[in-house]
Amino acid sequence: MPRFSVIVPAFRVQAYLHACLDSVLAQSFKDYEIVVVDDCSPDACGPIADEYARRDPRVTALHLPRNTGLGPARNAGMGRAAGDYLVFLDGDDTLLPDALQTIADRIDATGEPDVLMYDYARTYWTGRSVRNVLAAHLDESGPARFRLTDRPELLRLLMVVWNKAYRRAFIEAEGFTFPPGYYEDTPWTYPVLMSAGSIAVLDAVCVSYRQRRRGNILSTTSEKHFDVFDQYDRVFAFIDARPELALWRPVMFRRMLDHFSALFASRDRLPHHSRAAFFRRAAAACRRYRTPGAPVPRRALLRHGLLRLGARRTYQALSGAQRLGGRLRLGSSAVRRAVRGAALRAHYRIQSRLPLRSRDAVFAARGGGGYTGSPAAIEAKVRELVPGVRTAWICRAADAHTVPTGTRHLAPGTFAHWTALARSAYLVNDAAFDRGLVKRRGQVLLQTHEGTPLRTVGTDLLDRPAAARGTDFEQLLRSVDTWDFSLSANPHSTLVRERAYPSAYLTLEYGSPRNDVYHRTGPADVARLRETLGIPAGSTALLYAPTHRDYRRIQRPDLDLERLIRVLGPQFVILARSPRLAGPGGHRAPHPRIIDVSGHRSVETLALSSDALITDYASLMFDYVNLDRPVVLHLADIEAYEAARGTYFDITAFPPGIVARGQDELFDIFATDHWRGSRSAQLRAAFRARFCPYDDGYAAERVVRRVFLGETDGLPLPVPSAARRTPAALPAQDGAGAGVKN
Repeated sequence: MPRFSVIVPAFRVQAYLHACLDSVLAQSFKDYEIVVVDDCSPDACGPIADEYARRDPRVTALHLPRNTGLGPARNAGMGRAAGDYLVFLDGDDTLLPDALQTIADRIDATGEPDVLMYDYARTYWTGRSVRNVLAAHLDESGPARFRLTDRPELLRLLMVVWNKAYRRAFIEAEGFTFPPGYYEDTPWTYPVLMSAGSIAVLDAVCVSYRQRRRGNILSTTSEKHFDVFDQYDRVFAFIDARPELALWRPVMFRRMLDHFSALFASRDRLPHHSRAAFFRRAAAACRRYRTPGAPVPRRALLRHGLLRLGARRTYQALSGAQRLGGRLRLGSSAVRRAVRGAALRAHYRIQSRLPLRSRDAVFAARGGGGYTGSPAAIEAKVRELVPGVRTAWICRAADAHTVPTGTRHLAPGTFAHWTALARSAYLVNDAAFDRGLVKRRGQVLLQTHEGTPLRTVGTDLLDRPAAARGTDFEQLLRSVDTWDFSLSANPHSTLVRERAYPSAYLTLEYGSPRNDVYHRTGPADVARLRETLGIPAGSTALLYAPTHRDYRRIQRPDLDLERLIRVLGPQFVILARSPRLAGPGGHRAPHPRIIDVSGHRSVETLALSSDALITDYASLMFDYVNLDRPVVLHLADIEAYEAARGTYFDITAFPPGIVARGQDELFDIFATDHWRGSRSAQLRAAFRARFCPYDDGYAAERVVRRVFLGETDGLPLPVPSAARRTPAALPAQDGAGAGVKN
């Protein structure tokens, strides 16, 4: 008996059925069967199902003699199902990688509930994927299993069949089946949840819910949408037959009113000539099933009341007024934005005519992000070395808490922000300031950059449109012309940037201030950082930090982290800094030893806390070698990356550590301990000597002395040899660094 029966009804989905079935057959969890129900589809769904059934014995192709609709097709699939749990998947949707393993683990952890609810993400034809906005209701804290009465808020989630796994014995004992017609999920999901003796939740995206541009049944204009009345008749008949479920009647009444209102408001579902009849049917159903008791939001009270009264013309007038009001609000918002923009520009022009404040300095990093990077290191050193200075940091309100006490926070686009840009004597950024900035005589602008360039930058992107992505090169050069100083970490960076960003600035080849922390942090501080990240004592932590791919619309990791963690064994954890670590919507890491740090503000903290780095083309590798810890490069797509973005040198010929050209090769590198062997150390030492000649913990001081204090004698400060530098050490750990599991 398989653990799961995956039931896939198929009708007019020939363009998507291959992807649907492939997503199941590619699952790492293998104990399942697939029942494909060809609902007498006029396209190639039947032959596709037969093809998969011939290729894999776990696939059963079931052909119905006539078209019955989604509900009866699912019933036919259930009749053939033999699994412990039923999982429904529509033929144009897909399972995410490892979804079944994640579901199976949660079922085991929660003691085999009657129903397990999991999450989904809407995937659009453009490739964009958006997680369910109500995902917070799937919070796994609290009791592992519960009844619906314990968490009634779960009814706010999308009431569809395919975001749940059902214990087959429970479904058969209760005799649940799907009715015919549209909205067949309604009289299935509500009764199932109300009757379940135990429910559990899984806070993970398991299904990719395809948003088709055309052809979705429920977005088709048809009188079949009247089926919704029969479906709610079935729901209330089910409640009335079971007195113990009477408490759900007012909740279902409100849900029904919301559903009817949404259908009537939709312009593309009901034929125009049938809208009055639909409203009359809705009003009759409301009168028939009216059950006061469920709280109704104030904004819905009038709409529900008019629906119950059958006041269609008043209801339509109210809806039209609301739509008109929305358009007027949008228009007035645009006017307000235009007026405010004009006021800000006038304010900036006035401030630009006032004297500069010689002790004011403005800092920013990463396009208005939090307090981080080389600008942060320089700002801290300015406050330490320059008496009387007043510093300000530009960042969004969400990152204001990262700005240290004593440093003023400036929100972008405010009058205070533009005042600071107009009046401050010093401007420091690792990106570009607002394009409205007009640099004044006497202002000093320091560009720190975001690291050593491996990939092509600046005007070198002119012949690489995939990477340039519409870059305004004239605006770029206007920005470069405002630089007084360009900070460089090494001779390579100097040569690249003076060509890619041509102008009259002065290059300061002083090292990277953001790397000072790697030489000024002690083992006790590292231990505290590891603890804040949740790294268990005695574990070896690997930081996985891939970079952006210009040639991909959707950013997906090339590395299967769950397989890697199984290869590594229980002594290891992975700090995963990847925007698509866990699939669409960015749900939590699926394994307890994979810690999702994608949203962590400070990459320096992550580097200090880790024992080794796995990356590809990220500039982080140039900084990380300061720590003298192993680096492994995973370059599975190097040909495509170099073709799209271009690199300044062959990273495979001069790497910072061991190179893997594929996933299996990377697994072997860790399984054999090659990742931290003598060859790895030799490569790292050569790389550090070439790209970190000035990184000694004093780069920020050199910059401040030159730019803010005007010192030139004795600069740059003497840099100790690599052998005499003391990078941050990891805390002593019993059992750390144990071998990996083969």
